[in-house]
Amino acid sequence: MNDKNRKRVVRRRLEEFASRTGFALGFFDELASTNNEARDARYTNGAVVIAERQSRGRGQRGNSWSSAEGMNLTFSAVLCPAGLRAESQFYLSKAVALSVSDTVDSFGIESRIKWPNDIYVGDGKVAGILIENDLMGACVSRSIAGIGLNVNQTAFDPALPNPTSLALQKGAEFDRSEVFERFYGFLTVRCRQLDGGDYGKLDEDYIARLYRFGERHPFVDGLTGERFRGTIRDVLYGGELRVEKETGEICDYLFKEIEYVHDRDGEVSAK
Repeated sequence: MNDKNRKRVVRRRLEEFASRTGFALGFFDELASTNNEARDARYTNGAVVIAERQSRGRGQRGNSWSSAEGMNLTFSAVLCPAGLRAESQFYLSKAVALSVSDTVDSFGIESRIKWPNDIYVGDGKVAGILIENDLMGACVSRSIAGIGLNVNQTAFDPALPNPTSLALQKGAEFDRSEVFERFYGFLTVRCRQLDGGDYGKLDEDYIARLYRFGERHPFVDGLTGERFRGTIRDVLYGGELRVEKETGEICDYLFKEIEYVHDRDGEVSAK
């Protein structure tokens, strides 16, 4: 089966799955950004926008998200959490990250969540997540969770520091429609936990899968540029990363205020 026919099969299967499951699906050959498209009011709670190619896909820290056409899954899910207060919005991030991690693990590939919500296998990044929330009063009214999951791509831009994929991990090609269907099932379960206020379960599972939790590694303070070794001790209610430095000092960091680094041949470089 050639690539064009494979894409047609994936589209047909996912449209059938959406019809059976009861959610709106927008499937596009190309979009600038699935997150941008998902902002349209016609996409309601549970809807998904998928694109085989994004010309301006966005990642965390303002980075672009690069993905080979027809090889991976790049999509956005629209979520309208029930009564989720603004100060608790990191629990939505936990629920989405755990859904992707659940999906990867279901194929026999052990994954970890790199704070706040990248998905790693070993030291390789298999998925990235960008969540954009809209607030109404004191609560999150609507959220768009953009997800890029590397499925069948095996060759990447050498400028990318540490990409991997499901295919690279298993040495076999995956049915992308099956991968998505598993994800959507896990997302449904995690959103029920979120809407039901089962924050304890989300906390427990998130910490259990947290990349480098309890291990001593090098970091860079994103505000001061200080390089130090520290140990991740916790993720706080608001999403702050708590790190204990070698000196014993405890510091809490918001997103973009700390960078993971790795040691390689005696050198320390940002990651």
